[in-house]
Amino acid sequence: MKEGIHPHYRPVIFHDTSADHYFKVGSTIKTDRTVEFEGETYPYVTLDVSSQSHPYYTGKQKDFNKEGSASRFNQRFGRFFGTSAK
Repeated sequence: MKEGIHPHYRPVIFHDTSADHYFKVGSTIKTDRTVEFEGETYPYVTLDVSSQSHPYYTGKQKDFNKEGSASRFNQRFGRFFGTSAK
């Protein structure tokens, strides 16, 4: 490997502020902030969404009608446009 061209890879603490969850991941992200975590000081980055708070991962996502948007349109507005609504 060539010297001096690769970013510095180190453990970084990410904080999901919406779920108030901290996790340590190796990263090359640049930050001037630090935080004390498990007795050591690490670089610190805040996040709005992570797998701890995203609806897809938490199972709290909306369940949309599985018939498709065209079918929903026909059910709602079919009588106005001459298509049969079942």
